Amino acid sequence: MLRRCALSGGLAIFVKTPGRSPIKTRLAHSRGSPFAEHCHRLAAAAVSSVVQRFVDNSGWQAHWAVAEPGAFSQWSGLACMAQGEGGLGERMARVHGELIEHHGRALLIGADSPQLTVAHLDAAVRALDDGADHVLGPAMDGGFWLLASRCRIADTLWLAVPYSHPDTGRQMQAALSAAGTCARVDTLRDLDRAADLLPLLADLSALQEPTPAQQALIDWLGEALQNAPP
Repeated sequence: MLRRCALSGGLAIFVKTPGRSPIKTRLAHSRGSPFAEHCHRLAAAAVSSVVQRFVDNSGWQAHWAVAEPGAFSQWSGLACMAQGEGGLGERMARVHGELIEHHGRALLIGADSPQLTVAHLDAAVRALDDGADHVLGPAMDGGFWLLASRCRIADTLWLAVPYSHPDTGRQMQAALSAAGTCARVDTLRDLDRAADLLPLLADLSALQEPTPAQQALIDWLGEALQNAPP
């Protein structure tokens, strides 16, 4: 269980653990599992480095939301919480509900958009401060990279949205808007396929003040793409 505290909110980064679960299967299909797993690790480190900058100034508390039981020891730097069993909707519902219960507000992100910035997270929090019940960050592939709330979301809503579909983000926004008010923040690219690597590198390279972990991802991706076979 999470410790009850009087902070401004709770944030969770959803991750899968290399060696415990298949990682980025579409990327692994074209580049191999070792490449996909290393990319996931570097992307997760980049995301958590931005989150750490955010929590240092916001009073929010951040966690890894880990997919596999018994894998907490493989994730460091942040507190860990379990995603639990079930499909993605069930797991997000569980983590979101626990954050709302213990922190009053919840913010969920994945490790697939390592080009995010503190400004993106600040924008989501400002929208909640301004009265939005929920905030959604759309992804370019039709999904969403961020979901924040200041109130609970019914389990039936989480389960009614089809995930990994081209219109997942649109359907989630429609469902949240029907249940309350839903604001939007910037659309970001998700890293899912080999075709995303070069555009993601461009997004990362455009950052004015990348964290050291983001810079490490930039350097690795640049070298990997330069040395990739034609």
